[in-house]
Amino acid sequence: MSYQIKKAAVIGSGVMGSGIAAHLANSGIATYLLDIVPKEVNEADAKKGWTKESPAFRNSVATGALEKLLKQKPAPLTSKKNLQLITPGNLEDDLEKLKDVDWIIEVIVENLEVKQNLFSRIDDILTPGTIVTSNTSGISIEDMTKGRSEAFASHFLGTHFFNPPRYLKLLEVIPASTTKPEVVEFMKQFGEDVLGKGVVVAKDTPNFIANRIGTYGLLVTLREMVERGYSVGEVDSVTGPAIGRPKSATFRTLDVVGLDTFLHVAKNVYDKTTGEEQQVFDPPAFMKQMVENNWLGAKSGQGFFVKKDKEIFELNTSTMDYEPVKKLKTPSLELAKQEKGLANKVKTLVYAKDRTGELLWNIFSPVLRYSAELHGEIADDIVAIDQAMKWGFGWQQGPFETWDAIGVEKSVARMKEDGHEIPAFAQSLLDQGHSSFYKEEDGELYFFTGSDYAKVPTNEKVIDLKAYKKKHGVIKKNSGASLIDLGDGIALLEFHSQSNSIGPDILQMINFAVDEVEKNFKGLVIGNQGKNFCVGANLGMILMEAQDDNIFELDFIVRMFQQAMLKIKYSSKPVVAAPFGMTLGGGAEVCLPTAHIQASTETYMGLVEAGVGLIPGGGGNKELYIKHLSSLPNNVKVDYVEVATTVFETIAMAKVSTSGEEARENNFLNQADGVSVNPDHLIYDAKQAALHLYEAGYKAPIRQKVPVSGAPGYATMLVGAEGLRLSGYISEHDMKIAKKLAYVLAGGEVPYGTLVDEEYLLNLEREAFLSLVAEPKSQMRMQHMLVKGKPLRN
Repeated sequence: MSYQIKKAAVIGSGVMGSGIAAHLANSGIATYLLDIVPKEVNEADAKKGWTKESPAFRNSVATGALEKLLKQKPAPLTSKKNLQLITPGNLEDDLEKLKDVDWIIEVIVENLEVKQNLFSRIDDILTPGTIVTSNTSGISIEDMTKGRSEAFASHFLGTHFFNPPRYLKLLEVIPASTTKPEVVEFMKQFGEDVLGKGVVVAKDTPNFIANRIGTYGLLVTLREMVERGYSVGEVDSVTGPAIGRPKSATFRTLDVVGLDTFLHVAKNVYDKTTGEEQQVFDPPAFMKQMVENNWLGAKSGQGFFVKKDKEIFELNTSTMDYEPVKKLKTPSLELAKQEKGLANKVKTLVYAKDRTGELLWNIFSPVLRYSAELHGEIADDIVAIDQAMKWGFGWQQGPFETWDAIGVEKSVARMKEDGHEIPAFAQSLLDQGHSSFYKEEDGELYFFTGSDYAKVPTNEKVIDLKAYKKKHGVIKKNSGASLIDLGDGIALLEFHSQSNSIGPDILQMINFAVDEVEKNFKGLVIGNQGKNFCVGANLGMILMEAQDDNIFELDFIVRMFQQAMLKIKYSSKPVVAAPFGMTLGGGAEVCLPTAHIQASTETYMGLVEAGVGLIPGGGGNKELYIKHLSSLPNNVKVDYVEVATTVFETIAMAKVSTSGEEARENNFLNQADGVSVNPDHLIYDAKQAALHLYEAGYKAPIRQKVPVSGAPGYATMLVGAEGLRLSGYISEHDMKIAKKLAYVLAGGEVPYGTLVDEEYLLNLEREAFLSLVAEPKSQMRMQHMLVKGKPLRN
């Protein structure tokens, strides 16, 4: 039987249930969101004229959850329009609607009996072939199938999302013994391709993979803090980015998760284990006291940390008082900063003979041994365990990757010196003469199975550029970028400068790449796998030249930037941009002239130069204006003043999209551009887009003149800006920037509808950029951004 999911239903509209419904809507899936009918009509309901029979009252729990989606931050929806795909309802009136859906997701209270009662009701009306899943974080999947029909049980499994569903990558798929293998395989592929998740298949054990190991690690860290006298702040200062973990480290993570939630997850394992493992999952008394005090973390306003008068304080778990935050300062932390690569940093810290090394060794050692003990119990292989921890808890290295980083032989020897028993799985690695859980051969990665090595499964849609370059090399590179042969006639231009900022080195590589592709390739993809696609032009270089009054050099660089963008636009072979993350200023300017943009769902795109006292200088004003014009329907009279004003507001206010879909709504993307839901598939999707354009007979666009709003548009934009200045919303310098921007977008004070060529608009843009960069107040803004990382209002 083949499966497809076009319509779904989520039962339970709490934070998790509504978040899952939002994520399904983001993926284009029409979804019912069902919950209970309220027991009584309250005073507020009565004022609305509701009775117990009113549909609005009966659906109010789910409807209220949808209203909250629009207010939550970070936003669960990639576009507010997606809310239209979610239909609220209730379990008394709308159960029959479940007959029409392809997937039913249960997200109700974590109580087996309540879940079984719900599944009994669903079983009675279930359409054969409908997939039913539970989002439980700890209740046995097998237990939920008891008493169910064969049709239900064969299509039932766990799908454990992590909160918030839009942003956290991990999806654990947990089959029961009755689940058809083809259902598991379908949900895995669907999760990756449609929902954009990193999917791991977990076994039906307490807390599955990520929460089992992650909770253990957090509790071990708590134990070490108490036993060895570290403070909350000291622990967080070394268990975050220093070892490849999120900035929230240990205790800020617990505050975000909520202590009540954490204790519930810990109890899942405590109730189902014995001996030493059970002891670890018994949280310290002070945590239970914190829950009694309602010190739950972010949700209650205080937890391990509290904010008082703009200052953060940490909890002293001995006195239960709040004190100024302390940080560990040891020689090893300074030494680790000099090391290249995470593996070397971690190795330096773990083996250090100071308080940092002591803490980290006493955390790493039990977590690594625990992970090895669970091999085969919670997952079939180490790859699933490592991926679960990376995707669910934000670790840069999973447990077995970490073990390789610190050296298996060296660490095992020390564990034995400490009197610990080594798990059979880890010992067998050494007994067979191996020294690492992973190894690389002929550019391929292999993992230890317990008896041999097997190739790490790969998906053709996942292109790892680091591994790809290692295997295939590069065509040409300089300090800012590399040109890579991606195969099938497509080349990739990869930025790798600091923050992927654009300087002369990248502009040179753009020119070379387009020339090379026009001669020898079918198309070009501009993409990378850094933290962000591109944060803009090299602001430090621009400021240095401006402070040296080197306007001639800046003029040369801006011209070079503008000409490189025209080269992209008019290439005879299709150029596709693959933006993701922050795609700001010059990063957006690189994307706008391409033949196609294949953006990641999480793309934050905007022309933000006004924030540093400038306007876009690489053609961004012109290209965004043209993009707006081209998005309008044919045979419709265009109001050039209205278009110019819309673009003016976008650039002057430095608007940044909160998603790829919102970038489309802001006209940085058009309807033909694509959005990839799975970030790991972005380069592949962009490559396919380039191939499709080539095979469809791609022709470079014809150079055409651009109609502008001229003097009427300039006046309209100035009136709007002057109103903001007089109201105190913008400063005198903001007004100066606005005047320059309005003049550029209007095409100067020419008659309305005048046709001008692109070079004319680029000249206006460059002149405005150079005049602003020489302004002292603009230089102050640039300096502030470089030093403080945020805009200056002056």
